[in-house]
Amino acid sequence: MSNAPDLNKFFGFLNDRLDERTRRLVVAAAAKSMPHGGAKEVAKAAGVSRSMIHSGIKELELCGKEADAKPLVRQRRAGAGRRLLTDRDATLVNDLDRLVKPYERGTPESCLRWTCRSLRNICAELCKMGHSISYVSVGKLLEQLGYTLQSNKKSHERAGAPDRDAQFQHIHDAAEAFFDEGQPVISVDAKKKELVGNFKNNGREYLPKGKATQVEVYDFVNENGRATPYGVYDIAANEGFVNVGISHDTARFAVDSIRRWWETMGCKRYPDARAVYINADGGGSNGSRNRLWKVELQKFSNDYGLHIHVSHFPPGTSKWNKIEHRMFSFISMNWRGKPLTSVEIIVNLIAATTTKAGLKIMAGKSALVYETGEKISDVKLGEINIKPHGFHPEWNYLIMPQADR
Repeated sequence: MSNAPDLNKFFGFLNDRLDERTRRLVVAAAAKSMPHGGAKEVAKAAGVSRSMIHSGIKELELCGKEADAKPLVRQRRAGAGRRLLTDRDATLVNDLDRLVKPYERGTPESCLRWTCRSLRNICAELCKMGHSISYVSVGKLLEQLGYTLQSNKKSHERAGAPDRDAQFQHIHDAAEAFFDEGQPVISVDAKKKELVGNFKNNGREYLPKGKATQVEVYDFVNENGRATPYGVYDIAANEGFVNVGISHDTARFAVDSIRRWWETMGCKRYPDARAVYINADGGGSNGSRNRLWKVELQKFSNDYGLHIHVSHFPPGTSKWNKIEHRMFSFISMNWRGKPLTSVEIIVNLIAATTTKAGLKIMAGKSALVYETGEKISDVKLGEINIKPHGFHPEWNYLIMPQADR
């Protein structure tokens, strides 16, 4: 039985545990301790080149000759290894920077004016310019130059309507006055329409590994149609009502949703209410120019004897409507990653939405069908008992019961 060590096992134990210099010295020592041809066997067993072994032998011999030799901190001697790309190619950095500078996006001469500036595309352009580089190295150089992957950032608002800030201040002051008197202030809006069915819903949730929910490949409207959640948010109480419609988002649907909020929640919380202050967007089913909206609010006012004060947000400022970030955003987070396969599931997911701040939501399904294209004549519009506000009457007005004329 041979006592010779098994080199494959020997280096198998050590290879992953040695740094570069120590490994070089170990394979050199092993080869040097063997008879002629040992370097070849060690190179094969250790998976290194014979040139590495010979370099290690020279290093061992050099250390042996120096009596005061101290352990080296470096893994390689000074100047060893491949030179940096930037040292070998003096124009590489300038050419790369010129390709990706943001202000060159608008110049017709830019190589990447009309294409995606991916690492591979940038690499291809550099190669066309005579540089030898991989897309991985392009990524490292971009990082060194201070570039990172970034998406578009919404920061530029279009020119605001005249008195935009003044309207915000008017809404704030009016709401404070209603709060002081214990009268309801509600924010209303229609949430984005949702496909009803086994469709992908944005977001992710925890599931067993490899057990992702399977949904339809294409988002085509099926026989279930779309659902339109119309929300009413009570700002002071931090609670709301969502009316989930399966028909069109019309002004009649919007006011019916407010009516359902009042009947299920509003009248119970505000039994002595004489008025309601509504904050709404400037367009859509509750828009400031929507005649049917005002007609339906008149009916609502007549039915419950309430004075309906309305303020619309200026054009392009709907994101400031409190219902958006105090209620709708949390509904979206609650149902993320869940296919909205039926209206009932939508209603239940909305009603189950809560926050640490105590948000409570009631939700219901509306089975009514609302037709579009309804015209309101000037005569019918003139019958409304409306009192425009002195400040921007198109945005601010009061609708009173017709019996109060």
